[in-house]
Amino acid sequence: MSRQDAGFPFTDQHLFLTYAGIETDLLFTKGIDLPGFAAFPLLETAEGRELLRGYYTDLIVLARDRGLGAILESATWVANRDRGAALGYDAQTLATRNRQAIDLMAEVRAQHPDTDVILSANIGPRADAYAPTEQMTAEAAQTYHSAQMAVLAQTPMDVVSGYTIADPVEAIGIIRAARQYDLPVIISFTLEVDGHLPSGGSLAAAIEAVDRATDAYARYYLVNCAHPAHIKLALQDAPWMQRLNGIVANASRCSHAELDNAKELDAGNPQELGLQLAALRATYPHLSVFGGCCGTDMRHLAEIARHLG
Repeated sequence: MSRQDAGFPFTDQHLFLTYAGIETDLLFTKGIDLPGFAAFPLLETAEGRELLRGYYTDLIVLARDRGLGAILESATWVANRDRGAALGYDAQTLATRNRQAIDLMAEVRAQHPDTDVILSANIGPRADAYAPTEQMTAEAAQTYHSAQMAVLAQTPMDVVSGYTIADPVEAIGIIRAARQYDLPVIISFTLEVDGHLPSGGSLAAAIEAVDRATDAYARYYLVNCAHPAHIKLALQDAPWMQRLNGIVANASRCSHAELDNAKELDAGNPQELGLQLAALRATYPHLSVFGGCCGTDMRHLAEIARHLG
């Protein structure tokens, strides 16, 4: 039976907690330099692997204590050809880092058999998610992302997660690349402060267009790297909303441009963030995946888990 046929997420757990904000925490809180915003080089040292292991362990324990499941996100958001090459990585080394990232999460999951844990192979856009300048065709996007998919298909990952996607056309290519290797896939779009994608257009239009072009192959959609106040602008009581399954939110209300130029971390208010996400779930009770993105840390995740769990 293939992973796609088996039916992600392989669990009866209803609510899941996830964390996609390790890069800003490493940069601003722990003072660790991340050239190109890449976390995957941490896999090259024992100290780096222990840092990642600590994040995963803390998330699982927090989720377990609140009766939630946990989705672990691999440190591979920029471990693709172009962004890896800019940091001096060739294809063979990138493939090794992708495999190591998933193997590390699998090791941590094996140490916590009492909790529902999903291994998400996190991939990002080809270029800058927050300032897209050139649009690929869906065919070019499929070809580009297929290289990383081919490697991930050889690992024990449960699902491929395309995070911080700004362009529906690239999302189509990512989904088709996942389908090429019979992999479950989700797409997480990012939004600007006006509730629209950085490439323009509404979240509703993006989800509907991607589903039409891919026979609704994606298991579901998320929104990440935006504040709940801005995400709320995009949500509505409409059929397409049933395809949106969660929110991985920023702590800051700043725009992407402001965050890119920030010299200090805007950590927002952890309790407020937890309350805002709980309020969105009260309005849209089918939402089942929640977590933190830029500017968040375990304080924010604890508040999110407390108000949801």
